Amino acid sequence: MDLYSLMREFADSWMLLFMFTFFIGCIIWVFRPGSKKTYEDTANIPFRHEDKPASDCDADRKEART
Repeated sequence: MDLYSLMREFADSWMLLFMFTFFIGCIIWVFRPGSKKTYEDTANIPFRHEDKPASDCDADRKEART
């Protein structure tokens, strides 16, 4: 059996199973109960300073936190 056929057979069976399992794991990770606060904080970044731009001190502190 040549290398191409072997790799093709592997990709059609085990790699497909691995990629499907990885995809389901990512979906579970995104929708886990503890992630809501993190995603809400990230979604509200554009709205943090509606009245005035962020000061340099405030921006440095938020970047250091992440």
